[in-house]
Amino acid sequence: MGILLFVIRQESFCQETLISDSASEAINKHQLVISGYIQPQFQLAAQKGIHSYQGGDFAAEVNNRFMLRRARAKVEYHLLSKDRKPSADFVFQINGTEQGVSIKDVFGRINENRLKMFSLSVGVFPLPFGNELTLSSMSRESPERGRMSQILLKGERDLGAMISFRPRSKSHLLKNWGWNVGVFNGTGVLSDIDSRKNFVSRIYHLPAKIGKETFLSGGISVYHGGMLQNTKYRYKVARQNEIKLFVVDSANGNFGKSAPKNHFGADVQWVWNGKRGSTAIRAEYIFGTQTGTVVSSETPLTLLVGDEGHYIRKFNGGYFYLIQDIFSPKYQLVLKYDWYDPNTRVTGRNIGAVGSNFTAADVKYSTFGGGFIFGISSNVKGLLWYDHVVNEKTLLDDLRKDIKDDVFTLRLQFEF
Repeated sequence: MGILLFVIRQESFCQETLISDSASEAINKHQLVISGYIQPQFQLAAQKGIHSYQGGDFAAEVNNRFMLRRARAKVEYHLLSKDRKPSADFVFQINGTEQGVSIKDVFGRINENRLKMFSLSVGVFPLPFGNELTLSSMSRESPERGRMSQILLKGERDLGAMISFRPRSKSHLLKNWGWNVGVFNGTGVLSDIDSRKNFVSRIYHLPAKIGKETFLSGGISVYHGGMLQNTKYRYKVARQNEIKLFVVDSANGNFGKSAPKNHFGADVQWVWNGKRGSTAIRAEYIFGTQTGTVVSSETPLTLLVGDEGHYIRKFNGGYFYLIQDIFSPKYQLVLKYDWYDPNTRVTGRNIGAVGSNFTAADVKYSTFGGGFIFGISSNVKGLLWYDHVVNEKTLLDDLRKDIKDDVFTLRLQFEF
């Protein structure tokens, strides 16, 4: 029977492992690791009933709220071989808030011990795409991931299998390189809806010293997949009679094709360890093709039927972080900018124009965020954060000007 160990998970900004760093360090001594955190918070919105990606929509008559944003408990069991090498791992993580209880991670991992470079993970776990998506919500400085990540890769997790390359030998020539490649359903933790599978891959480099106290890391990610086109209607942006609009292709041959979901991303992280605290800059850019519906650029989680059509859009988006320690990592100032343009082939003046058929799903959003993180103890920290959200001005009645949908967040985080 393994020894029970409670740990505080101190994960780095470029965390790329599915197993917590603390667990990896403890694996030679312990077989069972339990960790977790809770994030109670208070939020104040600019007006009642706003649609928000800062923790979810506000109810119709609500502009302030207490909520339990996350409450996670994670169990990791590590099976050792006879010679004390990591043979297999099992991870189970749940989230329980006032909204209910949900499963976040359930997967097993088999470790290869001859070359000490490969592993196979099977189950529900985070998609290996980008830096912000793979960074734990416990370690991320901003309260939420960017709007684009929440829309395109909703839930951050999926059901599938993944092979990982990460040399465990400190003397290996490629010890600072990693590569994850997996095949997934494409529906998150929900049941699959078709036979199409999604290929997701990320190759990355751990922090490399490029100066006396300067480190650089980064990665490249690919998401290639789609869903079954269960109707013959496929819409793409084109120009007709000097007007841009969605034009339908209703050929019978469209039925049974694959509606595309192809994303490409690159990210970089730079850190300078100064005498009065570290300075970090992170950036990520993602672009590609996304299939949604007329009212949303999210991937449908059910097959479309009847007259419903697949709307295929070109998109881009990204983010920038600036993180500055104030004499100590316990106190940090953070600035963040992120944007998501769900339809790069149109601008605000096209949306709502006479003769066009664009909707709010085609509107670009930018978010300017900033906050202060303060450590209270080794297990507790606080966060003050403000998000200023700016939407593209259009000719739609509800989006002719910037919506008042800013949100202030005061959060405490308790870890164990």
